[in-house]
Amino acid sequence: MGTLYVVATPIGNLEDLSPRAVRILGEVSLIAAEDTRHTGKLLQHFGIRTRLVSYFEHNKLQRIRPVLDALAVGDVALVSDAGTPALNDPGYELVRAALAAGHSVLPVPGPSAAIAALAVSGLPTASWLYLGYLPRKRTERQRFLQSVRAEPHTLVFLESPHRIAAALKDLSAVLGDRPIAVAREMTKLFEEYWRGTITGALQYFSSQPPRGEFVLVVSGAAQPPRGARKPSTGRWTDRRLTGAIRRGLAAGETPSRLAARLAGESGWERREVYKRITS
Repeated sequence: MGTLYVVATPIGNLEDLSPRAVRILGEVSLIAAEDTRHTGKLLQHFGIRTRLVSYFEHNKLQRIRPVLDALAVGDVALVSDAGTPALNDPGYELVRAALAAGHSVLPVPGPSAAIAALAVSGLPTASWLYLGYLPRKRTERQRFLQSVRAEPHTLVFLESPHRIAAALKDLSAVLGDRPIAVAREMTKLFEEYWRGTITGALQYFSSQPPRGEFVLVVSGAAQPPRGARKPSTGRWTDRRLTGAIRRGLAAGETPSRLAARLAGESGWERREVYKRITS
């Protein structure tokens, strides 16, 4: 039985690819890559000639069987375009399928944009909540932010350059003017870190063209607002929650984001929802 290696790759600087990752990528029989052209350049840089197969958002379910067949005769590596696979990148379904088929699944740790930004944010790191990309539509984004407004943990989001201004406006409107750290183009030539308040960040990034992918690290709520937690008697039934979980997963929501959204809508505790999603 082969092993599935979940290999973290650089988010910018190629020197961040670990020696172990280089060895594993050279030893496996197949690499499942989010973008074979992008990963091909990385492999060429390190002189690695392992065969590639595409594994991305729109073919991930169809690729599971071929990857499992490859695991039946050898080891396979899973990589995304940048950072750690399965974190806002394809991989969760493949990991689940490999485990269910009895394969060993091992991490090859390395770069992660969310953790890198959190570590240098200057905000509390003992307890934090990673929520991935904010919803694109304003109403959905505000509803989602409302669901995590009372969380005491440091909040970590991803955002694209053309939505950063709208995201910061909604963060201010829903969460209030909290401390924030904004990381951009991490480990690349023009990397930038901005620390201050949400309104200050909005003013700063509205005054110049935003470029590169952003990580937003936002301070958690100082204390839960009065009445933020609904009494358990008013929460959804077990059947309604199960149906909502099924629909959310079918729509492609990540377990973390789905748990946060349903906790805000259903009255169930986020931990309970997350446990149901991943069990």
